[in-house]
Amino acid sequence: MLKKLLIIAHQPSTNTQAMVDACLKGTLSAETSDVAVSVVAPLECSPEQVLEADAVIIITTENLGYMAGATKDWFDRVYYPVLELKQGLPFALVIRAGLDGTGTKRSIASICTGLHWNLAQPVLVCKGQWQPAFTDQCFELGQYMAAGLDLGIV
Repeated sequence: MLKKLLIIAHQPSTNTQAMVDACLKGTLSAETSDVAVSVVAPLECSPEQVLEADAVIIITTENLGYMAGATKDWFDRVYYPVLELKQGLPFALVIRAGLDGTGTKRSIASICTGLHWNLAQPVLVCKGQWQPAFTDQCFELGQYMAAGLDLGIV
């Protein structure tokens, strides 16, 4: 049975685009036969897309110590339509943080706890000045999520 991995990615800069691209490449490198991956911007992501997903990866920037407004808008629109139907949904979170990511991590953790979603691996906070290692970390996260979903361990 085909499983769906949905990447909800706010990517306002070339650096965040590189992180999303690396995450997607990681999912493809897992060479899964039963996982379909799609990338969608938060402002374009509907509750129906979340309802169809078997796991999600959320990629957001930190803005003023909080998640990006586009990411918050997405949570506002999907929260109640998916609340009762997607409890237990595995998710991963990537934060591109100019500061330390604490506020963003805390706010998203609170929302996902309310949704009863399960964190599939530790939150990846890419903080400070841009580092090429950020793309390596995103690649590994994508690879893990796709392989884990394929094997039924995510």
